[in-house]
Parts: sequence; structure tokens; C-alpha cells
Amino acid sequence: MINKILFLFLIVTSVSCKSNAQKENTDKADYKVSKTNAQWQALLTNEQYNVLREAGTERPFTSPLNDLKKEGTLVCAACKAPVYENKHKFDSGTGWPSYDRAIDGQVERDTDYKVGYARTELKCATCGSHLGHEFDDGPRNTTGKRHCINGVALDFVPKGQALPAIRK
Repeated sequence: MINKILFLFLIVTSVSCKSNAQKENTDKADYKVSKTNAQWQALLTNEQYNVLREAGTERPFTSPLNDLKKEGTLVCAACKAPVYENKHKFDSGTGWPSYDRAIDGQVERDTDYKVGYARTELKCATCGSHLGHEFDDGPRNTTGKRHCINGVALDFVPKGQALPAIRK
């Protein structure tokens, strides 16, 4: 009996020990912009790489975008694709820039289990970079959604200024 329990324990442990470090390059070939991890590291700061490519989270209340109220477009810091309009931003009090919706077709949803339960992860639909998460506690008078986004994942382009070209 003890041998069976030990055997079962070893099986479960070996299956559950797969870490991110053991994963191969997970960039999907079907993204319009696809780069190797080394190419992304050369383009992004360490903090941007951690958030955008490793699904990290910046510290709350650290982004200059938290207080930005100007009209404009927010683009993915990795590939420069437009993802949010600042007019859809609201103060969620969470410490991260929050929007009640993305630009149509520019953000994809995935399921993230990193904290032990399912959350809706938000990714740039052009390059697959992690932007943040979606929650159902947004403004009820609009969409009811809160897109809790890492500021380091975005670059702001003021209204009237040309959007940058998509970074290929």
C-alpha cells in the first residue's frame, strides 16, 4: 500500500513540476508579429519583457498612465499595435490603468491559472504580448468590465498624432 502511495506521489509530482523555464519558445506563428525571445529581449526593457513576454505584473500605483487623462490611443509597447482608447479609461482605484473596453479586434482573451484559479488574461492580438486581466467589476453604465492593464505594456499616442507603424 505504501509503495502504491509513493508511486502515485512521484507521478503527480513529476507531472506538476513543469515550469515556465522548461517551455520552448511559445510565440504563436499565427500572430501578425512573431519574434524569438532573444529578439523581444533586445527590443524591450527588462520590466517590459517581464510583463509583456513573461506575463509578469508591474507594482501598483507606479505607472504614469494612471493619472493620464488626455485623449489619445494606447499602443502595445512590444509591437505598437493600437489596443485601447484613453476615452474608455476610468479610475478603478486598483493602482493600474483600467479601461472598460479595448479597440475592437485588438485584444484577445486567454485563460490564466497562475494564481491557482482561472482568470481572463488579455493579450495583444497582433503579437500575443500579455497586457493584463479582465474582471467583471467595471462601470455598470458602460460594459461592466474592467481591463486591468500594466502601464509598462502600453505607449500613449496623443490624439492628433500619427500612430506608429506596427513593429514587424
